[in-house]
Amino acid sequence: MTTSQVDILPLSTLEFVSYLSDSYEGSALQNSGLVPDQFQGKVGVYAIFNSDQILQYIGYSRDIYLSLKQHLVRQPQSCYWLKVQTIDRPSRTVLEGIRDAWITENNASPLGNGADADAWNQPIDVKQTMTAEEQANFATAINEAAQVKVLKQVARRVEANVLETLKTRGVQEEIRFNPKLKESGLLDLK
Repeated sequence: MTTSQVDILPLSTLEFVSYLSDSYEGSALQNSGLVPDQFQGKVGVYAIFNSDQILQYIGYSRDIYLSLKQHLVRQPQSCYWLKVQTIDRPSRTVLEGIRDAWITENNASPLGNGADADAWNQPIDVKQTMTAEEQANFATAINEAAQVKVLKQVARRVEANVLETLKTRGVQEEIRFNPKLKESGLLDLK
């Protein structure tokens, strides 16, 4: 399947979708605090916008929903709006073609696809957020097991901060981090 066999919808023509889905309670529209589940298991390309609807990142995925959850955890302050184009069959060539067309349409690569790509695509590295005391404890640890213990403590602190940030955004998603990665000083969803 080539890009020419799939219509590339211009980013400007797609509707904005709230990153956290809305629901109705009685007749009042409420933010449900959930990533829109209509993208669960869907293959496609997605653009993420901040609260001012300024493009932050363009990605593609075999499961857009799971990718959106990852980005929300990694960059909660930048994930407010979406635009999505789904395709029927996974094809990296097609997905990259759509992503590249959207970047071209934007006239510049969003920060999340350039300078900030690791912050959007890689697990959170808690070593970068160590306090001076945590750095000293890590440096003076008597063995690898003691270093792992320090990393787990830092990971728990950073995890608590991430969860608090998400709570202030009204996120209701179940967020579970991979416990094995914490031993390496990384936070990523399970």
